[in-house]
Amino acid sequence: MSRSAEPKSVEVQLASGTGVDIEWNDGHLSHYGFSYLRSVCPCAACSARRAAQGLQPGAARPFRLDDLGMLGAPVRALKAEPVGKYALRFHWDDGHRDGDYSWDFLREVCPCAACRAARDA
Repeated sequence: MSRSAEPKSVEVQLASGTGVDIEWNDGHLSHYGFSYLRSVCPCAACSARRAAQGLQPGAARPFRLDDLGMLGAPVRALKAEPVGKYALRFHWDDGHRDGDYSWDFLREVCPCAACRAARDA
């Protein structure tokens, strides 16, 4: 794990449903909404689905007609737990529980404008 991918503080806001805030050791601040975190799930099944659609983690997938029934309340995390000292695991209200969100992975998919720009460069 790189030094910049070590969290200084982590706040998981389950009650409010707003997501996860991380202050990294290098001073960078990241906010991850729960819908975003669910969309970038690093588990094998979700990664394979994104790869089959030609999408990178965090990229919006094309809207499909099947999605009409799925529009509604955003996905929420019911539980978050540490995985050792290197990751978080979420239990989602859609029943999904696979995928460990390592600190390296979370730093890599930070959705802030500066990190998105750096990835697109």
